[in-house]
Amino acid sequence: MKIGVNIHNFGPGTDPGALRSWARTVEDLGFDLLMVSDHLVITPDVAERYPAPFYEPFTTLSWLAGVTTRIRLGTTVLVAPYRHPLLTARMAANLDRLSGGRLVLGVGVGWARQEFAALGIPFEQRGRLTDDHLRAVRAAWADTADYGAGRIPVWVGGNSDAGLRRAVRFGDAWHPLRPTMPWLCEAAVRLKAVADELGLPVPAFAPRIALRLTGAPIVGPDRKAGEGTIEQITDDLDRLRLLGAETVVLDPYDGDPRTTCHPETGREALAAVAAHLHRPHRRDSQDSRNSRSSSRRNLTEQS
Repeated sequence: MKIGVNIHNFGPGTDPGALRSWARTVEDLGFDLLMVSDHLVITPDVAERYPAPFYEPFTTLSWLAGVTTRIRLGTTVLVAPYRHPLLTARMAANLDRLSGGRLVLGVGVGWARQEFAALGIPFEQRGRLTDDHLRAVRAAWADTADYGAGRIPVWVGGNSDAGLRRAVRFGDAWHPLRPTMPWLCEAAVRLKAVADELGLPVPAFAPRIALRLTGAPIVGPDRKAGEGTIEQITDDLDRLRLLGAETVVLDPYDGDPRTTCHPETGREALAAVAAHLHRPHRRDSQDSRNSRSSSRRNLTEQS
């Protein structure tokens, strides 16, 4: 199982130096994938959660491709209706070629109603527009003499049933965002059921989960995957591997824009996870939920 990181490309603490430092930290710690978010117009509903400055993802990833060598680069997620599909196809294909085939294109329908209005795009039609967008992008990439896209993985975001079905129809992976572990366990079953219903292959499972390291365990049904002690976080990763996750993306952003000015908290959590994943473990139990040793060894071998 591969492990990625969603870095801040927004907020008062973000500038070119911070972006470069995040990228080098993620690569130096041995993670597999670096991802950034997408907004074009920082309307009030966006600014409340993701304030300016906001660095556009294709521009940012193109620049970060030049300061990294190994790590994959991706969007989590590009809001499909905001761009013409042929523009997305062109920028994605060019970025993939220029980075040496390292792009992962995560796509979603979007949620910011005011941003849609500012762009003159009908919010109520965003699902249909996203479906049309994905069809058009794949059709454009079929012209390999022009786009030269190769095989860019497309991850389809969205935690709803519609998002799940869209991932089965158009995606190489389903990319749900920041859920709880019980929800993820149930969702993995639903993913296969929908694929069977539609008579299509089951896409890969690539969730984005929180990353919030605490000194004491977090208990209760509302605990998000990736929150808690290092033991809770790595146990979540073990369980996701057993569920068949191909990649898991860690998201250290806690929703407070002020934390972008203090990236050391997120980086320390990433360092703790990286150190734990590469540490030898002994088998604790034969029970599947507690057999962290076996799954961590496998995770280390594939990360």
